[in-house]
This record gives sequence, C-alpha cells and structure tokens, in this order.
Amino acid sequence: MSATDIREHRYWDALKEVNDPEFPISVVDLGLIYQIEQNAGKVTVTMTFTAASCACMQWMEEDISKRLLQEPDVEEVSIRVVWDPPWTAERLTENGRQKLKHWGVSAR
Repeated sequence: MSATDIREHRYWDALKEVNDPEFPISVVDLGLIYQIEQNAGKVTVTMTFTAASCACMQWMEEDISKRLLQEPDVEEVSIRVVWDPPWTAERLTENGRQKLKHWGVSAR
C-alpha cells in the first residue's frame, strides 16, 4: 500500500467519527462519502446527502472539514457535493444498517 493509500485510508477512518446530526451514525456508514482524494496537503471529499432539502448540510460539511483538519498532513479541505449518483439506502454499510435497525428505522 502506498503512502497516499495509507493517508486516504486514515481519512476514511477519521470520517467514521463524524456523525449525522439526526442519527448517531457516521457519514461513512450512511454512505454519504463517495471519494476522498489528497494532493499536497489538500483533501477533497466528494459526497452527497440523503436529500437535497437536508437541513444539516452545512453542519455536516463543517464537521467533516474540522475532523480532517486534525490530521497532521491536512492543510485544506474542500467538500464537493454531488447529486449524481443519488444517495439510496443501498449505500449504507452493514454497520450503518445495524445502527438504523437499533434506532427503529428500517433500511432495506
């Protein structure tokens, strides 16, 4: 595994600490993060939200940026929100499905 791959893996792990404000489930387990790229201290996160009308978008973006900026080699974070492909429950990780089930929310 290259140094770049190790860093990107570390960023994915860091984002597992960032929860959706409405459910105690990470943005990674919700399947909101599509891609993380790193280039010379700048990390670009490509992500989506469960709905275009999500009231928590700004908070989540700020939480993602704050968490990644705690990593020693991250100087700047850019968030790229995309709507294609749209989020579906298929993007949930197994861990995310189990947490939703625990909270009484069905996620097929």
